[in-house]
Amino acid sequence: MHTLDPPAPLLELCELMAQHPLLVLTGAGISTPSGIPAYRDQDGVRHGKAPMMFQEFLGSAAARRRYWARSMIGWPKVWQARPNAAHQALARLAAGRRIAGLITQNVDGLHQQAGSEGVIELHGNLHRVRCLDCGKTLRRSEIQTWLEEENAYLQGVEAVLAPDGDARLAVEYLEGFRIPWCPCCGSDLLKPDVVFYGEGVPAEQTEAASLGIEQAAALLVVGSTVMTYSSFRLCRSIAEQGKPLVAINQGAMRADALLNLKIERPCEQVLPWLAERLRAA
Repeated sequence: MHTLDPPAPLLELCELMAQHPLLVLTGAGISTPSGIPAYRDQDGVRHGKAPMMFQEFLGSAAARRRYWARSMIGWPKVWQARPNAAHQALARLAAGRRIAGLITQNVDGLHQQAGSEGVIELHGNLHRVRCLDCGKTLRRSEIQTWLEEENAYLQGVEAVLAPDGDARLAVEYLEGFRIPWCPCCGSDLLKPDVVFYGEGVPAEQTEAASLGIEQAAALLVVGSTVMTYSSFRLCRSIAEQGKPLVAINQGAMRADALLNLKIERPCEQVLPWLAERLRAA
């Protein structure tokens, strides 16, 4: 980005942030520069097949076997990902009191790695696993170690990576795959601590996000098409309250008609520029 000649919308956003700290909502687009695939393209169209539904995971041992086999291959990509310039810039903006709060749809934990605190994770965190029977919470890294020891035949298998630690794995690799069991109660209903499609966002996260909207002067959406209702309702709510809704996002958004301002440039370029500009202000 040319620092001497920023576009007018960016200057307008900078002025808005100088007046009031903004609530920020992030989506997959902020993590793609870190190597994590997104669910949708710039037109909001989903890549590949639809993800596994919650009821399918809950009701089918075969579905759980398919999920964990694919996750064994795909999760290390998320584990190895590191925050990029956009995550780091948001942490700096928060430290400078330019951000009133941070809500994310992402499950990769990169905001926390970058130093952001008090992050509201609408859809959970992929680095935790929870037993649906006894409620025990485990570290995903522990599950990965078990999976690799019990399914060594999958080591080195090549697969196309998919969003949220998934991978497209040929069906022949699923036969004989051993799924993890809860070390406390022995249940095979271990599930990553994330919101699956068809599953509701936990009340705690919903209430925290709604409170953030009520208290915010404006909402800044970064790297999200806001196609999911859990994110779109926040955009609609801020607009209904007559507060500014702005976005840094390349491509179509479900909330385009609600936006007061949109900057269609890479967030890993825009956010560092904002952080530096506002630091000097």
